[in-house]
Amino acid sequence: MIKRSQMTEEMKNQLYDAILSIQDKDTCKVFFEDLLTEQELDMLYQRVVSANMLLQGAKYADVIAVTSVSSATLARVSKCVQYGEGYQRVLVPLLEKKNK
Repeated sequence: MIKRSQMTEEMKNQLYDAILSIQDKDTCKVFFEDLLTEQELDMLYQRVVSANMLLQGAKYADVIAVTSVSSATLARVSKCVQYGEGYQRVLVPLLEKKNK
């Protein structure tokens, strides 16, 4: 197995390009099911739902009750929601579109 520090930009770009090539939800679903374990998928689902809830003003206790995410993971997601760019760039436009 290649350590993260050994990954080249080309290797990372192969993943990003593969994700960007996905055209529909069914293809996305089967690709991620092949790519990740069920546990890894569950962790991603928890993080996205947690971030969405935080972006909508939910309290930590409510997020944990809905997602069963650990408080440590929630703290990290919250930090990224507040100070990062990824959730803002991806999830905020989706929430805005949904609320129209």
